[in-house]
Amino acid sequence: MKFVGLVLALLLAAQAGWAAPDYSPDALLRAHLWRDLTSRPRSRRPRVGLVLSAGSTRGTAHVGVLQVLDQAGFPIDAVSGTSMGAIIGSMYAAGRPVKRILEIMSGLNLSMGSNINSFRLVQLMIADKLLSSENTEKLIRGEIGGLRFDQLPIPFACVAMDIYTGESVLFRDGDVALAVRASMNLPGVFTPVAYRQRYLVDGGVVDYIPIDAARLLGAQWVLASITESDYRNARPKSVLETFEQVIDIRGAFLSREQRKQAQFIITPQVGDIGVYETERASEAMAKGVIAAYQALRPAMESLLLFSLEPMARDWGPDASAQERRP
Repeated sequence: MKFVGLVLALLLAAQAGWAAPDYSPDALLRAHLWRDLTSRPRSRRPRVGLVLSAGSTRGTAHVGVLQVLDQAGFPIDAVSGTSMGAIIGSMYAAGRPVKRILEIMSGLNLSMGSNINSFRLVQLMIADKLLSSENTEKLIRGEIGGLRFDQLPIPFACVAMDIYTGESVLFRDGDVALAVRASMNLPGVFTPVAYRQRYLVDGGVVDYIPIDAARLLGAQWVLASITESDYRNARPKSVLETFEQVIDIRGAFLSREQRKQAQFIITPQVGDIGVYETERASEAMAKGVIAAYQALRPAMESLLLFSLEPMARDWGPDASAQERRP
């Protein structure tokens, strides 16, 4: 039953018209250009960066987006992520199949990435002791082993925040699993991760959509998958939910400026899914599939237009040589 939501999403997308073949001249030209683009080595086309936002349970929608991009043969040359985007992005950059990432996220629960459960939440409320996020590190290490950033098949970066200075901390080297744990380390819930004289928490507080990180990895054209909360309609029912909503509001304000730096944006409609509603992870992934299918053709066209100039250099005689002809 965990995959029913995704199957329904694919059917809905097909009914919307994606399954119908298009043999118009524009469509045939677009298909030809896309084959040309995706068959090129990285050195002969723009480098494509994929940015996965923070978003906790909402962020599982990134898996649905990845599934559609993967099936379409969308080139991805660099990945950056924050919080849940870092978890999913790290596994994808390590070469884990999207199907496997989907299986992991379908089994998402409160204790999967930490020692958090209903009893521990009560303890958190009445005791002056934060929880451990060690299981997040174990989850990533169990999937990708002890890989360092420089060993990943696809360049990857993730972001955390130093709780004592408020500074953004960008991970591009060292142990991947530890970095991802720091990026997903919710402040006020989990004990800060000690790393090189810093104490790190969730990067979504300072860098909700880490587009700059993708640029530092060499990305020239950036696609961002953004899973914001609809905090205007949210009604927190506890101190913990109230605290998390403050983080969501902060992330939403940050994303307004960050959005301007991306060439293309996909926004799955997951704003009503709460931080701890892990039972809705499959629903979030299905919404990611729908959003990506709806955005796929415009995204392809955006990348093609951005790539036309470098591609055109290979299509005929050098322009300067043509100008010298009588």
